[in-house]
Amino acid sequence: MPRSSAPTTLRLDPVVVRKARSLARRAGAPVVKLARTHTTVSVERATLRLAGLAGADVERVPWVNHLVDAVRAGAGLEHGVALPVWDALLRGEADDLLTLAQKAAAGSVSFRVPEGRDAVRASKAARASVSTGIRRVDASRTTRERLVKRLGDPAQRPWIYLIVATGDIYEDIPQAQNAAREGADVIAVIRSTGQSLLDYVPEGATREGYAGTYATQENFRLMRAALDDVSKELGRYVRLTNYASGLCMPEIAALAGLERLDMMLNDSMYGILFRDINPVRTFVDQRFSRQVHARAGIIINTGEDNYLTTADAVDAAHTVTVSQLLNEYFAKEAGLQDWQLGLGHAFEINPDLPDSFRLELAHALLARTLFPDAPLKWMPPTKHMTGDVFRGYLLDGFFNLAGAMTGQGILLVGMMTEAVVTPWLSDRDLALQNVRYVLNAASGLTEDFRPPPDGFIQTRARQVLSEAVDLLERVVDDTLLEAIADGTFGLMKRPADAGKGLDGVVRRAGGYLNPAVDLLEEGATR
Repeated sequence: MPRSSAPTTLRLDPVVVRKARSLARRAGAPVVKLARTHTTVSVERATLRLAGLAGADVERVPWVNHLVDAVRAGAGLEHGVALPVWDALLRGEADDLLTLAQKAAAGSVSFRVPEGRDAVRASKAARASVSTGIRRVDASRTTRERLVKRLGDPAQRPWIYLIVATGDIYEDIPQAQNAAREGADVIAVIRSTGQSLLDYVPEGATREGYAGTYATQENFRLMRAALDDVSKELGRYVRLTNYASGLCMPEIAALAGLERLDMMLNDSMYGILFRDINPVRTFVDQRFSRQVHARAGIIINTGEDNYLTTADAVDAAHTVTVSQLLNEYFAKEAGLQDWQLGLGHAFEINPDLPDSFRLELAHALLARTLFPDAPLKWMPPTKHMTGDVFRGYLLDGFFNLAGAMTGQGILLVGMMTEAVVTPWLSDRDLALQNVRYVLNAASGLTEDFRPPPDGFIQTRARQVLSEAVDLLERVVDDTLLEAIADGTFGLMKRPADAGKGLDGVVRRAGGYLNPAVDLLEEGATR
């Protein structure tokens, strides 16, 4: 797993650091309680997917959507989907999940919440079915560990992360393989525009995405197989990334675990702030998705870099630190370990600002010092890319240098044509040359880079941390949901009683059952 080779060079007051983490726990705890007392349609659909239900009708509506909608209409979702579904199977309404979903879509099945012995039987049957999917997730993790042991990890840090996004999975595959041959260690297949707002997961191999390729189980399978082939060719394991975000975050996390994806973009607040998805829906969904990621051995990538595209990267630097601390708390509460925390930050300070590079170093080194065992994900400049490709190439070189000097774990390759065109293959090749040159020439600077104890970088880092503590104190007093509603993060105001997907949130009743949640929390296989 990508770890920093950089020593902890910032001298931060350990009392202040402990206070920051304590405040993050206090700010996040009410949200975790909220997630533990609610469910969503996507959590319930993910449970059915882990039980093996897949496919869609002729109109491409997934069977999991049909079945959850029918249960909700007939028995409600307050007790979860598992009890009504497996009770119906035991009562002989259908022989298997697929047939039951098809009959439910036609309106020819009745659902109820069973009681007594019937509830016990349905609970056991549901757990047995869902545990099959959990064991498959476990097997995918074991396969990854075996391949990494046999093929090896990249020799250098940070790992080089490159995006492929044609819209056509069959075009993405050769581009991804060629990018790996040119030095990419992680391939991210960016999603089609707007998929995060679809309340269903498309089925099958897709060729019609816009500015990205649809995240589907079949697309995951095809790309993972292609990267396995090139991994064997290159003698190093090439990782695959996609997006567990949006209205189907739990389902996509489950599919990623089943199909052995290695990283998933999974931020606790991105969907709220930048896609106007209801905050409660997002927090419930992200907890389940992170439990799946923890079990699957997937590294999450968080999205703090996005705040700096809407807010000033200097004035709002402390909001990035606050979000990183919150993401760390939410992730660990869900079972993720330090090596799975690809906490995000970005190189987005206005390059015309005096000492901009020194400020970038301070922010990057602050993140590295606060999270020494996390594979931090360092994002390239986008906000101040102007279309001048020469200037852009230079900025990307400085970004790569900052990543090398501060020991980042995952470095997203910047494109000099950012904000001009969707990158061509030639653009990617030049960008990879830039990264390779800098890492080859300067990776050892992590051993030599020592900011003076009370110099510019140390002072700036302490200032940002102090401002983060002040903000966390206000968040604790006002609650995190109110802070989000007030526009604290990314200048986006998102109230808890509004936003997309709110109608898919359900408060759990006494006796709620979800065998996937139980198996994940217990660490059990059956």
